[in-house]
Amino acid sequence: MQMIFSGDDLPPEDRLTALDEIFVNSPHPMRLASDLSEGFQASMRALDLATVSVVELTASPSEVLRTPKFVRQADPELCSVVFPIRGQLVLSQGHREAILNSGDYALYDSSRTFRLRIATGSETAKLVRAHMPRALLGLPADAISRLSAIPLSGRTGVGGLLVQYLTSLTTGSADYSPADLSRLGTIAHDLLAAALAHHLEADTAIQTSSRHGLLLRIEAFIQENLRDPSLSPETIAHAHHISLSHLHRLFSTRNTTVAAWIRRQRLERARRDLGDPAMHAMPVHRIAARWGFRDHPTFTRAFRAAYGTSPKNYRDHAWRNAA
Repeated sequence: MQMIFSGDDLPPEDRLTALDEIFVNSPHPMRLASDLSEGFQASMRALDLATVSVVELTASPSEVLRTPKFVRQADPELCSVVFPIRGQLVLSQGHREAILNSGDYALYDSSRTFRLRIATGSETAKLVRAHMPRALLGLPADAISRLSAIPLSGRTGVGGLLVQYLTSLTTGSADYSPADLSRLGTIAHDLLAAALAHHLEADTAIQTSSRHGLLLRIEAFIQENLRDPSLSPETIAHAHHISLSHLHRLFSTRNTTVAAWIRRQRLERARRDLGDPAMHAMPVHRIAARWGFRDHPTFTRAFRAAYGTSPKNYRDHAWRNAA
């Protein structure tokens, strides 16, 4: 991980102001406040996994505030997970407040104001925060808001896997190559998506409406069958014993169509393969066929429309950066 801030490098009276400046100038600006202006201690390390950003913060008792002004100023529409390694955190968003101790984690949304209190005594606390663009999770903001600022268990199940994995990223001493970082980011994305899906399915409000649970099952079915070129809205509707019009209504809540969602998932898998050194010997047209595209020209046009470059140019650029 890269050291972003170390209070040991500054006079005690300048540490809080310096770290606050980093928070204010971040992609989703926040304010850092503390009563310990002269005795404030902190350090911050970060690991960029492409679509997922992981930060480890050690700090004296303090508060992180994202105000309405900051939300209006910049909102990258991120979904974040936070949990303590040492000490206690108190996360507030909406009308909820989550008290987090070791083994707990919680979610928050950059599109809404929040407050995070770090530590409650005189000792420093250590936390891990990871965030990724909400759009990549394939979930609307209202679904994530159902789970924000709720204590979730990071001791067992999918939540335990998520917390354990993110913790291991901050404690490991390995040197990661660019290709490693992409793969690690994919794992973090999948674990966060799985944790969200698990809790959304368990949420009482969503259980009362089978539409949400059905949509999650359909999306999982699509992911499992992306390689099948015959996958279509008709085959999906038939496999789930629903009408085609019902299927289209379900996906309208995602502000997309079934076909567009399938195409985006296939393109993302192909993009990962193009940047994977282990797949370098496989021709581009074989990668396209591997993810269900029936012909190479269709894949090339769709890839260029999605990413602004051809598959070949994307692969060449990825390899130049990795060299």
